[in-house]
Amino acid sequence: MSDGTAISIRNLVKRYAGSKGEPGKLALDGVSFDVPQGGIFGLLGPNGAGKSTLINILAGLVMKTSGTAEIWGFDIDRDRRNAKRAIGIVPQEIVFDPFFTPAEVLEIQAGLYGVPPSMRRTVELLRAVHLSDKANAYARTLSGGMKRRLLIAKALVHAPPVLVLDEPTAGVDVELRRQLWDLVGQMNAEGVTVVLTTHYLEEAEELCDRIAIINHGKLIANQPTRELVEMAREKIVVLTLDRDIAALPGHPAFLKCERTGDRTVEITYDKDRTNAGEVLAQVQGQGFAIVDVTTREADLEDVFVSLTSAARQPA
Repeated sequence: MSDGTAISIRNLVKRYAGSKGEPGKLALDGVSFDVPQGGIFGLLGPNGAGKSTLINILAGLVMKTSGTAEIWGFDIDRDRRNAKRAIGIVPQEIVFDPFFTPAEVLEIQAGLYGVPPSMRRTVELLRAVHLSDKANAYARTLSGGMKRRLLIAKALVHAPPVLVLDEPTAGVDVELRRQLWDLVGQMNAEGVTVVLTTHYLEEAEELCDRIAIINHGKLIANQPTRELVEMAREKIVVLTLDRDIAALPGHPAFLKCERTGDRTVEITYDKDRTNAGEVLAQVQGQGFAIVDVTTREADLEDVFVSLTSAARQPA
């Protein structure tokens, strides 16, 4: 790929068939974006926004209505074989034949992709996902976390340059989630472009170089993660005052002022209209002495809620 693009999507539309002459659900409505090579790209959106439909189109499991999609320069319609070889998909659902071992699962998957025995990487992949000691155990005996890691190895048997993870940490505990993300980070460092969907926004903020947000089938954001976070205009300052609060401090610049304890208040303000110093000055000007101050910076969750709320109704 000479232009540095791993996935290119243009005007992608998917409308499912309706019933009794009624139009079907419009799952994707003219979505266009590029996934740069070499990074970790987040694809976010509420439930039903169209994320899984888009991924299933890339995987060849759902037929698009119109538009184009290319994976590593290969059109998913005109060059379907190479497009499929360029991508590995890790689905949400954990599905294995319970009577195959992890080694057999990877060997069979490699065979389906036409990887000759001499070029298969079963031992290497099992080692990479920390399952070497389970290579010959039945898949039904693996824990949920082990099955998740096996799914990642299964998606990598044909050495695709692009790996898509659809909610890979859904329902797993905090420790396992961290292990999975360490594994994803390691693969990305080795040159694999990663696309992930997740409901854990703090993970997307930590891991992703760039994030696209889909809502009601439309693309409503596509920016570097830091730029996206900086879109949040609201900031919060928590103040501990010197006495019990009889009446809350107030000012037109305060978007919200809430009592959080006998002597603590949480003030939300628009950082484009004022700053923390002015907030403190206003509170002190109303006769309060401030004992302690903490602030909370905007995060991806604030932006996500703001953007999806603004686009709540379909266009």
